[in-house]
Amino acid sequence: MSVLVVLLGMKRDGRTVSRAALEEMRMVALERMREGESPADVSASFGLHRGWAYKVLARAKGRGKRALQSRKGTGRPRTLTPAQERQVFGWINGRNPRQYGFDFGLWTRQIVRELIGKKFGVQLSLASVGALLARLGLTPQKPLQQAYQRDPEAVACWQQETYPAIARQAKREKAEVYFWDESGFRADAVQGKTWGVKGRTPVVAVPGQRQGISAASAVNSKGGFWFALYGGGLNGELFVTLLRQMMKRRRRPIHLVLDGLPAHKTRVVRDYVDGLKGKLTLHFLPGYAPDLNPDELVWSYAKRTGVARSPLRSGEKLADRVQAQLSGIAARPNLVRSFFGHPSVAYITDL
Repeated sequence: MSVLVVLLGMKRDGRTVSRAALEEMRMVALERMREGESPADVSASFGLHRGWAYKVLARAKGRGKRALQSRKGTGRPRTLTPAQERQVFGWINGRNPRQYGFDFGLWTRQIVRELIGKKFGVQLSLASVGALLARLGLTPQKPLQQAYQRDPEAVACWQQETYPAIARQAKREKAEVYFWDESGFRADAVQGKTWGVKGRTPVVAVPGQRQGISAASAVNSKGGFWFALYGGGLNGELFVTLLRQMMKRRRRPIHLVLDGLPAHKTRVVRDYVDGLKGKLTLHFLPGYAPDLNPDELVWSYAKRTGVARSPLRSGEKLADRVQAQLSGIAARPNLVRSFFGHPSVAYITDL
């Protein structure tokens, strides 16, 4: 290739050559010049400017071939020190801008930029702030909503003391632990996202008839899954009806973990549970902590992958679609077990 370059009278741009190739060219050039070949001829043979070989000689003078080895470019030095970057991570991770006097509750590059300027007296570009956040392992994410009434101490007590005690009791009794929850489905729900031209919101065809159906389910860390569909709102009598369906043909006692919905705590429910004489025990999660219930993850999965992704066809009934989808979940124990791998329910272990 170098001969062709010389014949055409063209010069090669060294910036287009890889570091490894340039290093090898410098080593060969030095050997040839030491053997008596002129720098001009050596440069020409590589298709480079004649001054290139003289620079190779100057660079090798006194240090030999070691000076010709490629070195990784240092690039522009960072504005913040590693210690300062760790401080930025500490400001953002698990906190919100209001704690630093801002009137907005979500982190943006602009707010991070202003905070760095206020704390360190350094002005960074938005692009530099974005690169810094990426380097710190921080990414833009849709935050989960959490009620301000939530009691962190009650949540910690549940995770560290209450639930482990339930698990130990169930093990002694050779009982099973299930988590219960209810949810509603709508035929016109669109929960996912799709691509479209900026400024032109895409249109998704959904049924004109607003069908709705509710479902209750119970999930077990071993892969067990039970569900039932129902219409209307939940009250104590309906809850007992659903519990009766779940308890049919159960040979082992059940410890059922659920939220504190009023319908779960009515007198008719207590009477039904007492009448089972220990075959069913109810345990209530701390208030405003739905993330502690793995059954919430079942609903999230069902809604992301169901009607929201594939709207009902003409004449199709929502209840039939939901029935088929939940039956599909019940037939996949590995999928059911995977819900228990989410960080929010990592406290659920088999003791």
